[in-house]
Amino acid sequence: MTDALIAKAVALLRAGQVVALPTETVYGLGADALNPAAVARIFALKGRPAEHPLIVHLPPDEPLDNWAASVPEAARALARAFWPGPLTMILARGARVPKAVTGGQDTVALRVPDHPVALALLRAFGSGIAAPSANRFGHISPTTAAHVRDEFGAAVPLILDGGPCRVGLESTIVDLSRGAPVVLRPGAIGAADIARVIGSAAMTDGATAAGPAPRVSGLLARHYAPRTPAELVESAALPGRLAELAALGQSVGVLALGRTVGQNCIALPDDPAAYGQGLYAALRELDGRGFSCLLVEAPPRDESWRAVNDRLQRAVA
Repeated sequence: MTDALIAKAVALLRAGQVVALPTETVYGLGADALNPAAVARIFALKGRPAEHPLIVHLPPDEPLDNWAASVPEAARALARAFWPGPLTMILARGARVPKAVTGGQDTVALRVPDHPVALALLRAFGSGIAAPSANRFGHISPTTAAHVRDEFGAAVPLILDGGPCRVGLESTIVDLSRGAPVVLRPGAIGAADIARVIGSAAMTDGATAAGPAPRVSGLLARHYAPRTPAELVESAALPGRLAELAALGQSVGVLALGRTVGQNCIALPDDPAAYGQGLYAALRELDGRGFSCLLVEAPPRDESWRAVNDRLQRAVA
């Protein structure tokens, strides 16, 4: 990535435009987080409802106090342990953060991404960049620059190409705004990883905390979804279900786990990290082949597959 491209991206951001940038998780559609008109461009491009909050990506060493009204010691400890990295923290919104960024809420989502291009851009820009995934609202998240071009074409004035995303699934989101930490969205950093840092277990899923949970990205029942109808099928039932659909004249694409099943199949590794890294690219490829439907072989349901299973359940909902 050249200095000239970073400088062009900074100029666009300062002019209130959007740019697409790579992170270790997925590609983001970024705008100046302190410019409500620029943030509105993100929502318009994505077709995203205004009440859905955005994650603000921060430069390294940016004080959390510049963005949050109060910062518990647990948040500082997690930042030291996992930033830059795929962890987003929900904190009380600082006064200068526009409510356009937070979906009208009094909380803000913050993280420092772990990608050299994103970090170079953030350092050069010198402030926060609001950046949801660079795709149409609800569609499969992008993990390459080509995916972003497929979604938006010339509507995004600059796409910084940082190669395929290393993690491939969206960041873990942990809520620290209501006292005890609560994991609202699973990701590469698990509840046990968080607990090792802050000395107490982070609650997950339906766990309760003081007050209602803030709205965060990626928790719609249907999200990260292909346009082709898709269903999740247990391993033992996959060959039979494939035969049933073929007998009905359906053309079927298969996303399998560690093996090839049928003719139109993409097999992903049976390791959760490698599977997660390739998931969205595989779904996009199958989605673009014109099949009548997609079958996804269900992965294991143990804790190491939690983030993958979360995304698959929403993709087929």
